[in-house]
Amino acid sequence: MTITCLDLEGVLVPEIWIAFADAVGIPELRRTTRDEPDYDKLMKYRIAILKEHGLGLKEIQETIAKIDPMPGAKEFLDELRSIGQVVILSDTFSQFATPLMKKLGWPAIFCNELIVGDNGEITGYKMRCPQSKLTTVRALQSCGFETIASGDSFNDLAMIQASKAGFLFRSTEKIIKEYPQYPAFTEYSELLDAIKKNL
Repeated sequence: MTITCLDLEGVLVPEIWIAFADAVGIPELRRTTRDEPDYDKLMKYRIAILKEHGLGLKEIQETIAKIDPMPGAKEFLDELRSIGQVVILSDTFSQFATPLMKKLGWPAIFCNELIVGDNGEITGYKMRCPQSKLTTVRALQSCGFETIASGDSFNDLAMIQASKAGFLFRSTEKIIKEYPQYPAFTEYSELLDAIKKNL
């Protein structure tokens, strides 16, 4: 059996941090895993900016409540789930993901946890496991599954490389140029066709 592993942000929903950066007018928060391969460095940078501006979980969740899946994302996911197993592997946090999962029809998601103070201040984060996307793909493979993976950022490359088939979706020119061995798509219909051929 094959399980398709999908990234969340940039693939099925808009980038949460970019939406929040635009909502609060702090362009520094637009930095994502497309720009910074070191996730720990990126999160420490984000948390420091939030602290500096007195922003916490509540403000981010208010922005998330207004975010909808990308046009066609739910239909793509529904069709993919009708023909095989799908797991969303994301470096986002459960406190961010829940309202988005509701809008996507409650697919399975493995993500991380924020550490939040009683006053709503984000003080840190807890990764589900080291190299969470790659570790999860390898764990699925150790259970007898084959995997197909798709994502858009640096932190998706390890799970793409470790899978029997991997695809870039709406990625950056830099990543597409550096990893020409992975087909790069911009339309859900193209990605769906490519995944179906490998199921």
